[in-house]
Amino acid sequence: MTNTAPKSIVVIFGATGDLANRKLYPSIYNLYTKGKLSENFAVIGVARRPLENEEFQQNVRNSVSGRFEENREDIEKFSKHFYYLPFNVNDRASYKELKNLAEKLDSTYKTEGNRIFYLAMAPEFFGTIAVNIKAEELTDTEGYTRLVIEKPFGHNLPSAKQLNEKLRHAFSEDEIYRIDHYLGKEMVQNIEVIRFANAIFEPLWNNRYISNIQVTSSEVLGVEDRGGYYEKSGALRDMVQNHMLQMVALLAMEPPIKLNTDEIRSEKIKVLRALRPLEDEDVKKYFVRGQYDAGTLNGKQVPGYREEEKVDPASNTATFVAGKLLIDNFRWAGVPFYIRTGKRMKKKSTKIVVQFKDIPMDLYYKEENEQQNPNLLVINIQPDEGITLYLNAKRPGQNTMTLPVKLDYCNNCIDGINTPEAYEKLIYDCMMGDTTNFAHWDEVALSWRYVDSISKVWENQIATEFPNYPSGSNGPKASDELLAEDGFHWWPVED
Repeated sequence: MTNTAPKSIVVIFGATGDLANRKLYPSIYNLYTKGKLSENFAVIGVARRPLENEEFQQNVRNSVSGRFEENREDIEKFSKHFYYLPFNVNDRASYKELKNLAEKLDSTYKTEGNRIFYLAMAPEFFGTIAVNIKAEELTDTEGYTRLVIEKPFGHNLPSAKQLNEKLRHAFSEDEIYRIDHYLGKEMVQNIEVIRFANAIFEPLWNNRYISNIQVTSSEVLGVEDRGGYYEKSGALRDMVQNHMLQMVALLAMEPPIKLNTDEIRSEKIKVLRALRPLEDEDVKKYFVRGQYDAGTLNGKQVPGYREEEKVDPASNTATFVAGKLLIDNFRWAGVPFYIRTGKRMKKKSTKIVVQFKDIPMDLYYKEENEQQNPNLLVINIQPDEGITLYLNAKRPGQNTMTLPVKLDYCNNCIDGINTPEAYEKLIYDCMMGDTTNFAHWDEVALSWRYVDSISKVWENQIATEFPNYPSGSNGPKASDELLAEDGFHWWPVED
């Protein structure tokens, strides 16, 4: 794969939406200013709203100028690469107009027929758009054609299969880029490096030396204006099916033969295949669901989930999920992987804690009822980025007592380092044809199969205890009890 600046036309469906304005335009602009994009690119924005080109370009300038105030000339020049087309996704005539504009811009910008179709809109339109793109021959070019879609990839395994069949009608598997923005995060990508580039970790990365692994992704925000969407998804579909299981797969995978897309995906898929299947009783035993109540966050009173807009006052939707996953393979047999994710929690944080087993014989003096601190490797993903290793050292003075010490590396604290936005990396990967950090269909299908076994139980069982955790807390008590049964506890979100 070359490092030359890619040439491409990017068609963004949903160009006036929140995702495009908050994430896509600033990410493309960053690529442009860093020289990762040549002048040979154009962006066609399509949406229902009637806009003139100049209005659309002003929207793009507004989107990036708040972040990059000092680069007025660059912003103006950048925005001239953007074109707008009012669009009806159900009208074949709209696709004919899009084809004509794309061909014209191919000639103007010498993009060699390379086209990326980015679907930044409601998932119910994904299949319709893909089928019409094919029918109107928008994929019939001399260059490459790629389809980028956001989650959710279906609502369950049957709907995901149905969607995939429609997408595969127009695009081959290697042309479909299913975005999971967690895979673009710096420290998620660092999981492989921490494991496979350090001789002090990889030999210990197994059930002989690790007692448990915890993956936490907590948010302080509620559902905000996404109540309608969240009622259909909940934390299980919104977070576990994609982000959480992807991180588990990266943590548990075997070393790939080579660091290429096929080999890395192959090892991740093996992990998802090795997840112990869940019977109904297993779901009740190993998984906890929660829903936030009213509470106080940062000194402000916030409403409960059932009081949010577009939410059923008797909603059965979980805003919190904790679970114990078991991986039935030689490396991980007997090691629990604990996951938890929730809204309106105490602190915004995504982190992984690897807890190593205690030494077989403790030689050092402790206070009464005091336990030796275990060795921990903590991978901080957001908002802090870095690695912390917890060790035990001798306390100063004439004694044989120990104290815990922290070895810290902060990735986004170093002067001059500004870690790229996840979308910036993923858009560039797509332009370069690198699918490593995108979800393969086999990963999606296996994740849905696992999650469906949980949702089937929960959907047939009214959660009479909801709401069961106050906003500003770390979730329901049952989540703590889940680990206590195994003799463990959640390591706190805050250090």
